[in-house]
Amino acid sequence: MEEALAIRLRVFVEEQGVPLDLEIDEHDRDDPAARHALVRSGVDAVATGRFYDAGEATAQIGRMAVLAPWRGQGAGALLLAALTAEAGRAGFRRARLDAQVHAIGFYHRAGYREDGERLWDAGILHQPMSRELGAPGDAQNEARS
Repeated sequence: MEEALAIRLRVFVEEQGVPLDLEIDEHDRDDPAARHALVRSGVDAVATGRFYDAGEATAQIGRMAVLAPWRGQGAGALLLAALTAEAGRAGFRRARLDAQVHAIGFYHRAGYREDGERLWDAGILHQPMSRELGAPGDAQNEARS
């Protein structure tokens, strides 16, 4: 968790100006079921993300952050694929996320589609997006992930 928060603080708080009190929330502090992930290069953590139960068999993916030197090199795609696949294995039938608008194409490539009106979060415009997840072990789900 310490490594994940260090990445998020660098990307969201330092680079994007998100207030610290908005960045760390109840899913970091009080949600033992939230799943946090890291992508490593050797021993160094270079990307992080998480998901939690949003109800109605839906996993809410978020707090995806990749350190600047690793952007555009596949760390984010690897992270999103792992979070999506793990959500499917955990029994969720749908995954949703709020994409910063500059990253919509990234999420499209992973099978996510716009799902609702754009919204402002921490002063940054986001697009809600979602995708269906197959049953755990479903070959189509694994291929999409």
